[in-house]
Amino acid sequence: MTRIVVTQNLGLSLDQVGRLRKLGQVKTYDRLAKSPEEWLKRCAGADIICTGKFGLRDKIYELQNVFIAVPFVGVGWIDQEKIKQRNIKVANAPGSNKDAVAEWITYMILSLFRRFPVFVNAKKRQWGDIPDATSSLTGKTVTILGRGNIGTRVGKLCQVFDMDVKYFTRGENLYHVIRDADVVVDCLSLNPSTRGLLDREFFQHMKRGAFFITPTGKEIWDVDALFEALDKGPLKGAATDAGSVQVGNIEDDFYQRLLSHPKLLVTPHIAYNTDITNRVGGDMMISNIRAWLNGKPTNLYT
Repeated sequence: MTRIVVTQNLGLSLDQVGRLRKLGQVKTYDRLAKSPEEWLKRCAGADIICTGKFGLRDKIYELQNVFIAVPFVGVGWIDQEKIKQRNIKVANAPGSNKDAVAEWITYMILSLFRRFPVFVNAKKRQWGDIPDATSSLTGKTVTILGRGNIGTRVGKLCQVFDMDVKYFTRGENLYHVIRDADVVVDCLSLNPSTRGLLDREFFQHMKRGAFFITPTGKEIWDVDALFEALDKGPLKGAATDAGSVQVGNIEDDFYQRLLSHPKLLVTPHIAYNTDITNRVGGDMMISNIRAWLNGKPTNLYT
């Protein structure tokens, strides 16, 4: 019988676990492994591995002859040649996080333009001191980098606020597309063409007083260049979900560095984390396993 291991709590419902058990002999773990080495031990003897990124990032190239099914999107960091040499197949869940991440982006757009975090639960105000007016989204230009599942969803939400929506897609002149944007939203997926794309030159081509928002990780954008643009211009503010850190890890050195900048709104890689993402990602993961077992693989990372 096919041996399936679930290396951690992936937010699966009882129904999803039941469907997974119909596909093979399932061993489940409810908590993260204490180390990548323990994660690797959990995978020993499995034909199919269902997992999050913890352990996978460090130990994937020590596996061999396995099918890995993940309930999330971002697998662009995996070296395709290395997994091919070790006969490892990976299937992801494209689009599973689009609603959740688009909601996070929308919140950050509103927070940066309207400065809501400053006023929520405000306790002190001098009599007669009227706060300066904040900026409405109406009529502002947003340039969305990437027109995939998340970018398209963000564009639709921005249109509701009567924003002028523009997109950047591969092959276009990046600097031309961003030069008049009041806010640039990074919805790029990690691949060879986007790795390191948002560098110092990118930030210096942005409009003075603009905002930058990204749920992606430091593999795509340069943190030093971002800090320089916040300190010396042209950026007025920015927001990031610290996509390179382990979910919720506020002790991570990179997260702590981001947290230190006063013009940066930071969350510890939680933008995707909703009930809908768990359900959709879990369903796609199980469907990918079923398709693999039936000899008709779907959503393979190749």
